[in-house]
Amino acid sequence: MNKEFKVLAVPYKIWLSILVFIPILAMLFISFSNLSSSVSVGELTLSFAHFKLLWESSTLIAFRNSLIFAVATTLISFVLGYFIAYEIKLSKFKNKFILLTFVILPMWSNLILRTESLANIMSENNILKNILGFNLFGNISGTWMAVLFGLVFTYMPFMILSVYTALEKIDFALEEAALDLGLRPIKKFWKVVFPLSFKGVVTGSIMVFLPTLAGFAIPKILSRGRIVFIGNIIEQKFIYTNYNHGALLSVVILFFILGSILLITKFDKEGETLL
Repeated sequence: MNKEFKVLAVPYKIWLSILVFIPILAMLFISFSNLSSSVSVGELTLSFAHFKLLWESSTLIAFRNSLIFAVATTLISFVLGYFIAYEIKLSKFKNKFILLTFVILPMWSNLILRTESLANIMSENNILKNILGFNLFGNISGTWMAVLFGLVFTYMPFMILSVYTALEKIDFALEEAALDLGLRPIKKFWKVVFPLSFKGVVTGSIMVFLPTLAGFAIPKILSRGRIVFIGNIIEQKFIYTNYNHGALLSVVILFFILGSILLITKFDKEGETLL
């Protein structure tokens, strides 16, 4: 039986190798070589000349912007997302799947279309102003507020779903026991509920932090190119066929991803809160 299941996993392993492992090896090779359109195969050598890119002011500023917005987005998503997930858990609505559907409903649309729509309603003249008679968001398009709002709006559902999954797995008998022992509801939450749901917070934080850190479409559209993330630098490098620099920055982001995966396996070894 085990051999039969192993055979079924072969196509997946091949597909994974083609789409994941081979591209990663290619990025590593390009990062540490002098590969370019003017270099032949016989002239390829090991080179660390591209690493000076990491200390250029434009790269450091992009990394700073990415980290600041990633941390801010994660914190806001945690505060708002945990509250929403907890309210869904406590709700007496029989089919909570419907409530969760409303949470993930925006994710069913294309990210670019969703972001362009946000950019439109954040501009001075938009469809909401024509309908309501006033500008709901003001004219914040092109500012840091527009970028932060777009990031939270886009990635907070990951936090909500991860936290809700962890909350649903808490045995209600533990909460009843805490109340029977004299704990007030607020203390019950901090001493019982929150610690038991912390793995969901960690998973949700990573699922919000990583795409925010590596993303480029949302800051590019909502800031009108005024706020540059590291993802925007990578995009520009590949557009202008500077593959060495693009691959090197991608490898740096890859280390963040691998570190996050190790963090998840430490807090959630069974993968209970992974979507």
